[in-house]
Amino acid sequence: MNPIVVEATHKMKALEENVSCRKYSITGEVRKISSKLFRQIDDKSAENILAICEELLNERTWAFGVIAFDFAYRIRNHYNESTYDIFYHWLKDYVRGWGDCDDFCTHAFGELLRQKKSLFVKTITWTEDPDFWVRRASAVILIPSILKNDYEGINPFTISDRLMFDEQMLVLKGYGWMLKALSQVNPLCVKEYLIKNCKKMPRIAYRYALDKFDDETRTALLQM
Repeated sequence: MNPIVVEATHKMKALEENVSCRKYSITGEVRKISSKLFRQIDDKSAENILAICEELLNERTWAFGVIAFDFAYRIRNHYNESTYDIFYHWLKDYVRGWGDCDDFCTHAFGELLRQKKSLFVKTITWTEDPDFWVRRASAVILIPSILKNDYEGINPFTISDRLMFDEQMLVLKGYGWMLKALSQVNPLCVKEYLIKNCKKMPRIAYRYALDKFDDETRTALLQM
């Protein structure tokens, strides 16, 4: 077992035994531990870091997943085309819910897509995946590019169209969140899309999408 994984195990055990930490965000405490652990790694090559991430993820615990995804994001300047295969493997084999999906896709995986926009065509196929978190990921992964207004070559509406009537509430919320992010950089485009689809879009996705509009616009859209 990699020494960093061993150290992570000790620190997680100590965190669990520390009753006082319950007063604070457990996620925040885990991220602090992750930051300290990363500084201890001498070999910060992408190959070594990703190997450590794989070992952490293979432990299949929530906290180790947080650390693994954090490590992966910290080496974002070293992503390349082959990184997609590694990240997709993690999404399919280690992510098991909306929390892990959102953490991974709004940081490491989302940043990879922002850097390598040609990968968007691959994410379109995720909308038909049997695993709901992969379908949710097809929308959530666009959020970093959208919020940085750096999504040329990426069409968010392609994803929302394909997920429009998904049977899973968390997927509906996911593409609603993506549209909400898009409304912050291109409100007119999203407004037109919502007007066009207001009669058929599931209400939970619709409400998420209009959350960032001004009060007047939001009220008008809600009345449609």
